Amino acid sequence: MRHLNSALTTTYLYAASRAQKMRSDQGMSTIEYAFGSLAAAALAGVLYLVVNGDAVTNAIESVITDALSNTPG
Repeated sequence: MRHLNSALTTTYLYAASRAQKMRSDQGMSTIEYAFGSLAAAALAGVLYLVVNGDAVTNAIESVITDALSNTPG
């Protein structure tokens, strides 16, 4: 009976230890940072394409030209 008690106690402690490790959020932040970095890189790529598009370039040139011209409006 003593060996059975010892085996059950050991098994219980092992299971409790495994359950605690599974509940831990350790490592989750790494994947969250990876997805956040991926999303930021994707957004940067989209913004780069939009800003380098002809419509945006023409609009920025128009604003700068109007600002530097001598005539208002």
